[in-house]
Amino acid sequence: MSDRPELDFPRPLTTVDVVIFAILSDALQVLLVQRPKAESEPFPGSWALPGGFIDIAGDRDLEACAVRKLKDKTGVVSPYLEQLGSWGSATRDPRGWCATHVYFALLGEHAAGGTRAADAQWFAIDGEKVKPKLAFDHAEILQAAIQRLRAKVEYTSLPAYLMAPEFTLPELQRSYEIVLDRPLEKSAFRTRMLAADLIEPIAKMRKGPNRPAQLYRLKKAKAPVFFARTFNPPD
Repeated sequence: MSDRPELDFPRPLTTVDVVIFAILSDALQVLLVQRPKAESEPFPGSWALPGGFIDIAGDRDLEACAVRKLKDKTGVVSPYLEQLGSWGSATRDPRGWCATHVYFALLGEHAAGGTRAADAQWFAIDGEKVKPKLAFDHAEILQAAIQRLRAKVEYTSLPAYLMAPEFTLPELQRSYEIVLDRPLEKSAFRTRMLAADLIEPIAKMRKGPNRPAQLYRLKKAKAPVFFARTFNPPD
């Protein structure tokens, strides 16, 4: 018999959802899952953010649940995971009063391409939304995640976590431009990246139609770099 006292008040449903971003086909994309089509399910057949109920026996905390949900859908652990916020109300889930704790994760293209869940699919982001109508309040959550990501990209190195293990400086700049949805000045970007103690050159070059380009990689065990000022928008 458990020594825990019996709870004499109703408990809300508690879930964790994860907004998973990647750059695929030269576009910022988000991973969505299709909900079961049984009519007993809320929003049957609709697309939603990956997530689910907390395993109170196996998840030591909210982040552990987010890591588990991420790995269930992608087979990998994200190099970057951040808590976005919490959403809760009596109306967001028809099954009852529900609170969800939301994280967002970044995956490089090499990891995103290995998504293994049959019910999961990548969708390109257009502005602050995707084409399919999302279940629950996930459209609102996705919008908040996009806004957070773009705001932080203005002054941090987050797009580096969207890169392949080896990349050129133009490829890194392109990842910033895709997330910010605007061009950046080449020489200023190069100066900032090389001065940030974020990346290091490797003994390889990327061959192409023009002269070979130096390849770089992220320095190991590095937290995101915070820049002293934001990127200036173009005139």
